Amino acid sequence: MFAPGAARFIGPEAAVAIVTGLLGALGGLSGRLLIFDVVIFALAAGLAVFFAIFFRDPERAPGEGIVSAADGRVRAIEVDGGRLRISVFMNVTNVHVNRLPLDATVSEISDSGHGYRPAYGPEASSNVQRRYLLSTALGPVEVIQMTGVVARRLVSFVRPGDQRRKGDRFGMVILGSRVDVLLPADRVEATVRAGDSVRAGTSSIAREIS
Repeated sequence: MFAPGAARFIGPEAAVAIVTGLLGALGGLSGRLLIFDVVIFALAAGLAVFFAIFFRDPERAPGEGIVSAADGRVRAIEVDGGRLRISVFMNVTNVHVNRLPLDATVSEISDSGHGYRPAYGPEASSNVQRRYLLSTALGPVEVIQMTGVVARRLVSFVRPGDQRRKGDRFGMVILGSRVDVLLPADRVEATVRAGDSVRAGTSSIAREIS
């Protein structure tokens, strides 16, 4: 299964690979024309495979507790203004579809920030970003998609007013970067540590304090 919009990236490269492959096999090309055809075929096929891997979107069953919004590695866990921030860095090989950490109604979606600094650094907190304010049983929860040096496109699959379940897809970040989840610090405790590998929708990152 592929994420929405994948055909725009995979389709053209796959078409070029098919055409150049047929030309190379059946077109009677030789010399420099054949070399050129093989090079174009290899590039197009490589890009098609890359985008197919990048846009993969496997089905997943929701995990226990509050789950990660992104695949990747936990880069930081910190208390920020009364909220517990759990930040996950996605590299280019991760699944890039983002999922809701718990049952929620999308209250607001807003864009802010400026610049495209490396997403794994603390200075990236002011990068171009998209914030999702969620109404949940725990109170207000915020999920932030953040751009990076290469990842500069943020995609949303939901709109304000939408009601979604834990683990449902809400968006993606094209070509990696970072997703932060901000939870009420007095209501939850983290179940992961910096450096842990997590998967969106299935890996528990926090639990409610009894």
